[in-house]
Amino acid sequence: MPRYALTIEYDGGPFVGWQRQANGMSVQQRLEEAVLAINGERGVIHGAGRTDAGVHALGQVAHVDLVREWRVDRLRDALNAHLKPDPIAVVDARAVGGDFEARFSAIRRHYRYVIDNRRAPLTVTLGRAWHVKRPLDADAMHEAAQRLVGRYDFTTFRASECQANSPIRTLEKLDVRREGDRIEIVTCARSFLHNQVRSMAGSLEHVGTGKWTADDLAEALAAKDRARCGQVAPPHGLYLVAVDY
Repeated sequence: MPRYALTIEYDGGPFVGWQRQANGMSVQQRLEEAVLAINGERGVIHGAGRTDAGVHALGQVAHVDLVREWRVDRLRDALNAHLKPDPIAVVDARAVGGDFEARFSAIRRHYRYVIDNRRAPLTVTLGRAWHVKRPLDADAMHEAAQRLVGRYDFTTFRASECQANSPIRTLEKLDVRREGDRIEIVTCARSFLHNQVRSMAGSLEHVGTGKWTADDLAEALAAKDRARCGQVAPPHGLYLVAVDY
């Protein structure tokens, strides 16, 4: 059966997350329904990252096996026709070998966390950014963030229900930058623990408000204790931006 890799964009707001669940509609389920409509039989969509409810994607990658070969532009368009009106789009499709695995072949994942730092209510970014009204020092946040870059035990920034075999991860980048009222936390690693990015973002917010120092953040990391996490930032500010292979 020919295998295809799909690059997918979605607004996570209406969904229970990427993965199929019994309690509501998931992104994976909608994609599998679209595959059934064009394929004539069910095909399992395997994603590179299992984003939580409310988390968005600009470059999620998934693979699927189909019963026949497709011209990739027609495959993209056919899937999109069956995904309407939900906020999911297949932005690219390509043929890949049978050994390609969207999750296990990935060498790097890129995430972005967006904060709108202003007093006024949100309008166009409502549901797509974390609204923080208190002034944030993005330079202090960036300086502190560098204390998390490297290979560490990230237990402090790991959800209690995380199913990863090990809390050890190598964080390649964690940058904080401001443009006007918008603050972006940009990070990449081969893989992340469940809630790791949101936990780091929430703790960096403490640094930005002056509640924590860079030393406090480093001490929280060294404690290897989930109770030392500052807070977990809300899901609607998080974006899976890209996956490298």
